[in-house]
Amino acid sequence: MTGFTRLFSLADIPRDLRGACVAIGNFDGLHRGHQSIVAALRARAEAAGVPALMLTFEPHPRDVFAPSPFMFRLTQGDAKARLAKAMGLDGIIILPFDKAFSQNEAEVFVETMLVEQLGAHSVIVGADFHFGRQRRGTPAFLRSSGERLGFDVEILDLMDESDEPISSSRIRAALSEGAVTAANRLLGYHWFFEGCVVKGDQRGRELGFPTANTMTPTGFQLAQGVYAVRARLGDRLLDGVAAFGKPMFDNQLPPFETHLFDFDEDIYGQTLAVALVGHIRGQEVFSGLDELMAAMDRDATEARSLLANATPISAVDARLGFFA
Repeated sequence: MTGFTRLFSLADIPRDLRGACVAIGNFDGLHRGHQSIVAALRARAEAAGVPALMLTFEPHPRDVFAPSPFMFRLTQGDAKARLAKAMGLDGIIILPFDKAFSQNEAEVFVETMLVEQLGAHSVIVGADFHFGRQRRGTPAFLRSSGERLGFDVEILDLMDESDEPISSSRIRAALSEGAVTAANRLLGYHWFFEGCVVKGDQRGRELGFPTANTMTPTGFQLAQGVYAVRARLGDRLLDGVAAFGKPMFDNQLPPFETHLFDFDEDIYGQTLAVALVGHIRGQEVFSGLDELMAAMDRDATEARSLLANATPISAVDARLGFFA
């Protein structure tokens, strides 16, 4: 296999991807626990001389069954694909998930999707993976199905060095508290998100700190505050200081506002990817604009210092493209 393939259906799987080793899960965040699954997948695929694929679902099942989307998503589909590629996989299959899909019996998922359509050589899942109607498809069910239908199944626990489970919820909690270093450690890379640059209220420009504003998705629960960030605009890397939340102004559904250092271009409508390098402070209410501007100057100085010493956390982090 060469290159990386992104698919959104199991119909007409390319011949060179059939018979793959497949990791299955929601994989929100593709954190270090998930990466242990990916490492086992790649080792197994290499030994067997077959492709290594990730099979995942969008949107997240919890959002499908909620009255409205509510989860703080660490990685949407595009980000998961970017990470899967950085981890050396041959491809990713992102299946649309809805209530109709959830009603597939566990047997149908295994016999039709994994065996008939994918021709899976082997399957790797986390110990908490469940699938099919009423979540009847347990890891034990998958293993017994594999024994019956002729594919191997490996089940892995997602643990860190202290033998605590690594979970997406731990990382969400860390980010919602502004604990960027802890979140990045659990992820194994600098957490990033991307969005379209939109026109804001121009207040930053009036204060001498023009910003590239990206709207945040529903459920975005990053702690409001100030961050040192590395941004990617196309093939360009740009350092900056970013603020989320406007306690001194209208703070309803605030955008994520990134002041890019030494940069003055019109980039409205373009996609900006932003990686969090460090948390500088929480949001504060100042007595006036002079005090606010002095704080912004201090934030920028600290951000430049943090970014000057920033290095990739891992090989995956380096391949994501936020470090030259």
